Amino acid sequence: MSYTFAVGDIVTLKKPHPCGSKDWEILRVGADFRLKCQGCGHQIMVSRKLVEKNARDLKKAEQ
Repeated sequence: MSYTFAVGDIVTLKKPHPCGSKDWEILRVGADFRLKCQGCGHQIMVSRKLVEKNARDLKKAEQ
C-alpha cells in the first residue's frame, strides 16, 4: 500500500505513542519526516522508510 504524504496530513501508525495516540500530523516531508503526536503534541523526527513501513491509514489535509 503506497501513500502520497504531504505536510498537514494525519498518518495513523501501527504502534501507539506512550500517551496512547496512534495519529500523527506530518510537519515536514523529505528523507526524514517530522511528526507531531495528536495526543500530547510531542514532536519526533523519523526516517521516511520507517513511516512508510508502519503507516496504517492516511487522512489528507483539508485544503
